[in-house]
Amino acid sequence: MIYFIGAGPGDPELITVRGQKLLQQAHCVIYAGSLVNPALLALCRPTCRIHNSASMTLEEVLEVMLEMEKTASVTVRLHTGDPSMYGAIREQMDRLDEGGIPFEVVPGVSSFQGAAAALHAEYTLPGVSQTLILTRMAGRTPVPEPESIRNLAGVGASMVVFLSAGMLEQLQQELLAGGYASDTPAAIVYKATWPEEKILRTKLSDLAHAGREAGISKTALILVGGFLGSAYDRSLLYHPLFTHGFREGEKAPVEES
Repeated sequence: MIYFIGAGPGDPELITVRGQKLLQQAHCVIYAGSLVNPALLALCRPTCRIHNSASMTLEEVLEVMLEMEKTASVTVRLHTGDPSMYGAIREQMDRLDEGGIPFEVVPGVSSFQGAAAALHAEYTLPGVSQTLILTRMAGRTPVPEPESIRNLAGVGASMVVFLSAGMLEQLQQELLAGGYASDTPAAIVYKATWPEEKILRTKLSDLAHAGREAGISKTALILVGGFLGSAYDRSLLYHPLFTHGFREGEKAPVEES
């Protein structure tokens, strides 16, 4: 059996209980290089075969998987964060499907969640934004034109930008051109939840300068939006006057004329 497991954002304690148990049982682990905290590999049994996929092609990864399947082994493909986000797992799963090889996906905590925790932030604030956009700048991997940063910026929603810390000047320009105001709150979170985590709070017009001054050009998320500010509306869910299926709201006081 092959398991695609989300390793979490960095802190080894943020892998799921199921993911941890499977790592301990694995006969073979193929992990996503420096993006995965090596402390997680210490969970593996001494006889476990461990491969760093940073230097491997898709074909080489699949070759290891197929070899291990012949011996009825447990193989773990350990991806950073959650496998469904920029994990390139679809092409692996399709090849396994074609070969009739069983596999399972074990979700993980994504870095965008780790970054929000580090910032003590909530992406969906009443009166500010009820939408979160997860995206990236176009680089060697293209982005469909309707999903360009400039187009998405026009929504004005909370946004987290992956894989773009090396293009902060361009990113800043595109976000501003798309419609975010220059004073929109922004943050750069370097290696969220890792021991070397670094948080930079700034405003959009100073985003590139902040990253440059801190020497951050990779392994960081860029967060932009009003959710990083101080203004928002109170949630109706816990408002004493709000009625829902589990609680009868109080009656509003009647003002005397």
